[in-house]
Amino acid sequence: MRRLLIVILSLLCVTAFKKPVEQASWVRVNLLGYLPEGGKVAVWCSKGNTILTEFSIVDVLSGQPVFKSTTIQNFGAYGPFARTARLDFSALKASGRYVIIAGGITSPEFTIANDVYKGAADFCLRYMRQQRSGFNPFLKDSCHTYDGYTLYGPMPDSTRIDAVGGWHDASDYLQYVTTSANATWHLLAAYRDFPAVFSDHHQGNGLLGKNGRADILDEAKWGMDWLLKMHPADDIMFNQLGDDRDHRGMRLPKLDSFYGRGYERPVYFLTGKPQQQGKKLNLTTGAASTAAKFTSAFALGHQLLRNTDTTYAELIRKKSLSAYAYGKSRPGYAQTASVLSPYVYAEQNWTDDMELAAASLFAQTKEKDYLKDAEAFAKQEKITPWLGKDTAAHYQWYPFINQGHYELAKLSSSKKQKQITGYYKQGINAVWNKAKQNAFFRGVPFIWCSN
Repeated sequence: MRRLLIVILSLLCVTAFKKPVEQASWVRVNLLGYLPEGGKVAVWCSKGNTILTEFSIVDVLSGQPVFKSTTIQNFGAYGPFARTARLDFSALKASGRYVIIAGGITSPEFTIANDVYKGAADFCLRYMRQQRSGFNPFLKDSCHTYDGYTLYGPMPDSTRIDAVGGWHDASDYLQYVTTSANATWHLLAAYRDFPAVFSDHHQGNGLLGKNGRADILDEAKWGMDWLLKMHPADDIMFNQLGDDRDHRGMRLPKLDSFYGRGYERPVYFLTGKPQQQGKKLNLTTGAASTAAKFTSAFALGHQLLRNTDTTYAELIRKKSLSAYAYGKSRPGYAQTASVLSPYVYAEQNWTDDMELAAASLFAQTKEKDYLKDAEAFAKQEKITPWLGKDTAAHYQWYPFINQGHYELAKLSSSKKQKQITGYYKQGINAVWNKAKQNAFFRGVPFIWCSN
């Protein structure tokens, strides 16, 4: 008995100190799922030198193999991997729950079904509701109710204004017009183009309960309400709320006292001139990049709400015009301000924003001058500069895709449509020429906040 115990203890010691075998290969699948009639590709990647020649797919419920293929496109080394490959299983059309087995490695489970995207559009709104400032439905509590005091404005510094609302930015508590207005426009455009995929499960304040309006419109209005506070008069426009002092530590939203004035935060006026960037000044050249984003969001909001909320729609219609005038009189791009570090949103383009703004106003007013403006701005930035590049500065060419071309093309003659969509084609080809060289088809540069 004693000898048996010694043997068991010895085995346990050997097992305990044995180095675990590190996984060297992986199969990446679309975890959301695949449509039965759609294309289906997974990516195999390995730190070893084995060349993959076949793979199989197993039905999870039955445990039986249902598909085997040698349709593999090998790509070789990529990043930390010595071998990579694309596995095409588009021929598998039966709905079900599956795993891929390739080179002895099993993929995560995935689904093939007609409803794999059901609810995905509304699911994305969970994050937006979670990021709300003012009343936060995720916390069921209010925060940042003392925003804020002004800096750089025509009014005396530290003038108290109401800037409560909007969304916190990227899981910190900063709030920028450039990102908020862009997000608002995309919410509105998504509903305009695909209204049937959105549902009504939440109230305007983000809490559960129907209110007769699609949740995505509730979220867009939350954004527009804050944008109205950031553009309270024709000649008054603010660019950001808070600054990089936000990053000094973690705290609950309602306990944000990092600015030395209780729970108040600074609101930076959009001057169109350089402002603080750590120990120096940022590279701001104008105000058009921000002002135009106001315009586009307000103009599209008016288009979607004019038949259901006429008073509000008329207000944002007027704001779309004043914001455009503000930007046109201050051409150039606006960067954000920082206090402790050189961390800013270093945007360096603006004609794409003005193109979208002008096209939006032409759609709203039918005034030819706006169409002429849009066409002129389109020619100044035919291709968004990052397309085909390996890197870029932080937010250098935000918002990364020129939606102005799309909106302008819809309003143009067939000849001009072909020209404008040709700009997109050039940019897509530049990205594809990079993407087709790797198994992930990645052609987007790995830059902060880009993808």
